[in-house]
Amino acid sequence: MKLMLKGALHLHSTYSDGEFTLAELRRVFLSEECRFVCMSDHAEYFDEVKVKAYRDECHSLSDEDFFFVPGLEYRCEREMHILGYGATAPTDSGDPQTVIAHIDSQSAVSVIAHPKDEFFEWIEAFEKLPQGIETWNTKYDGRYAPRPGTFALLQRLRNRQPHMHAFYGQDLHWRKQFRGLFVQLECAAPEPFQILRALADGNYAGQKGELSLPSSGVLPRNLLDDFEASHRKSQGRWRFVKKGKETLDRIGIKVPDSLKAQLRRIF
Repeated sequence: MKLMLKGALHLHSTYSDGEFTLAELRRVFLSEECRFVCMSDHAEYFDEVKVKAYRDECHSLSDEDFFFVPGLEYRCEREMHILGYGATAPTDSGDPQTVIAHIDSQSAVSVIAHPKDEFFEWIEAFEKLPQGIETWNTKYDGRYAPRPGTFALLQRLRNRQPHMHAFYGQDLHWRKQFRGLFVQLECAAPEPFQILRALADGNYAGQKGELSLPSSGVLPRNLLDDFEASHRKSQGRWRFVKKGKETLDRIGIKVPDSLKAQLRRIF
């Protein structure tokens, strides 16, 4: 019998540049009724000893109620980032296609994170494609709507590799950050191997409130149009706030950390 599990993707802890410890993440996401999280701490923070401690702590904090899936986020040339859900081996390579192969060799799930618009043509020229594209990252794209262009990129890539999937990640770093984007995943058992298998097979959907987004990334035209309008509006507000901060920085006025925290929650 298949189980439906609520979880969250693309999280950072104090093992890299996140503000939450793993134990705190467990408490936070259990309170959100999640059964698992897939971690993606930055690979450049790790050596062999730290990787072992990371894997061991993820394992020790996992039980029948809640599972950690350890993973790394690899920084590549031109600041492309690639997620390896289930990957725990760092690499010296900065070539994205080599990194994708490195992730896949660990029986992990390779996903290009929050691809910049200017990367789209470059990604389409890759011979080695990942298993997915992060089509909505609520830190990079904002909480209100993703970029429709990222969904269009995925569909062009799926013409070559039909089993590629749309991924929906929080990119969680800060305590007061929006964390309302989840996945509903169908799997055989609530444990890391089966969670990774379900992600690789596309047996999940993104969830934000009443909105359900398929792993195929195939969305109706009217929803994509709504996303376009909402994203443009929210990014306009964010640019206004950012310019205000830059003005304050120039005249030597520091924005209070408490205000920064609230803005992270809003945007």
